[in-house]
Amino acid sequence: RMIHDSISRDRLVTGDKSASDVTRDIARPILNNPTTSWKIGFTLSLVFLGIFGVSLLYILWTGIGVWNVNKSVMWGWDITNFVFWVGIGHAGTLISAVLLLFRQKWRMSINRSAEAMTIFAVICAAMFPVFHMGRVWVGYWALPLPNAFGSLWVNFNSPLLWDVFAISTYFSVSLLFWYIGLIPDIATIRDKVKSKLGKTMYGFFSMGWTGSTRTWARYELVSLILAGLSTPLVLSVHTIVSTDFATSLVPGWHTTIFPPYFVAGAIFSGFGMVATLLVVARKVMNYENYITIGHLDAMTRIIMVTGTIVGIAYLTEFFIAWYSGNVYEQYAFANRAFGPYWWAYWSMMSCNLIAPQVFWFKWARTTPWFIFIMSIVVNVGMWFERFVIIVTSLHRDYLPSSWVMYSGSLTEIGLFLGTFGIFFTCFFLFAKFLPVINMSEIKSILRNRE
Repeated sequence: RMIHDSISRDRLVTGDKSASDVTRDIARPILNNPTTSWKIGFTLSLVFLGIFGVSLLYILWTGIGVWNVNKSVMWGWDITNFVFWVGIGHAGTLISAVLLLFRQKWRMSINRSAEAMTIFAVICAAMFPVFHMGRVWVGYWALPLPNAFGSLWVNFNSPLLWDVFAISTYFSVSLLFWYIGLIPDIATIRDKVKSKLGKTMYGFFSMGWTGSTRTWARYELVSLILAGLSTPLVLSVHTIVSTDFATSLVPGWHTTIFPPYFVAGAIFSGFGMVATLLVVARKVMNYENYITIGHLDAMTRIIMVTGTIVGIAYLTEFFIAWYSGNVYEQYAFANRAFGPYWWAYWSMMSCNLIAPQVFWFKWARTTPWFIFIMSIVVNVGMWFERFVIIVTSLHRDYLPSSWVMYSGSLTEIGLFLGTFGIFFTCFFLFAKFLPVINMSEIKSILRNRE
């Protein structure tokens, strides 16, 4: 009889940690005073939040005419940034829901941060369509309210309205999934915190968690149900965002490849942002034993695969434009690569297709400082992708007399930079008051010794 040796896996938690060690290490930033690194980072995020506030007030006071959009490029930085932030929000649901259903235990150290990132990114994304309406104070007209409110019902055939339903559903389910997963850890903090206010707040949000067998059974059941509900959202949300473009007749947009192409790009950019956050968090918060090199290796493999899929989609677009024989489609893609915005196109290709190929090498997948740099490169490239898709398809219309150039105004740039203030302010507050890593799931790995 042949005896086969089982493959030895790397430990998902290093340092021979006990359950009490896990609680102490992960709860330390919450129970102790803020560190100098946290204060510096939080201050910088508040500066960018101030930029957002100033830009937004100026837009509301003056009108969106301060943006550089024109009769040809009617969508500019605003929709570019909207799609960019929605894409970043994709990795959270993927890591939490899809990898949970596939029983991937390496997700346990990173799912909490990814879920929080999803919520904050969707908040940033929602800013742009809302303020793109111009008259925000009558924004409720976009809702299906009775005509007595002064407006006809919205056009349900519009993909822009599909966005409203898809993103609001995505945000609601993601928020619920994130909060449900937090309850056991909030109860742990409730029992550890000293201040009366802290005990009251954590006691309220822990919803009377006792840790009984029945409570854990219901918790795991609800988690699985929410994971099952969330998984289709990974595909639906960015599919619907891509349909905003694909249902039009604009050359370069009217293509059936957009839904899978956008989903792959969203996962690609989402994992890029997760890597950016966690490479820093594991060092600053001393989480190297919980967010290990193995976790970074797994994330970079997904970045490499999805980046390659996105690159194939870029090349497929060119092939289909040539194969179609449609001169307008052919010109749209030739203009992307060799027209006046060639620098944006080749920046996109370099960052999204060429750069991630370095992750074929183990050194690149296991070197934290290099992963951090590459994760920023990924998100820069994905922003350029959205800019290229939107602007290069619009700035040269069918009539040469309508050809215009477009660049973001100072207000548009300020609004975009300001959303990073919203995102990082929320993330720093999350890291200070809630566990960045799921303590209860990490302890289950310790018990199983996997």
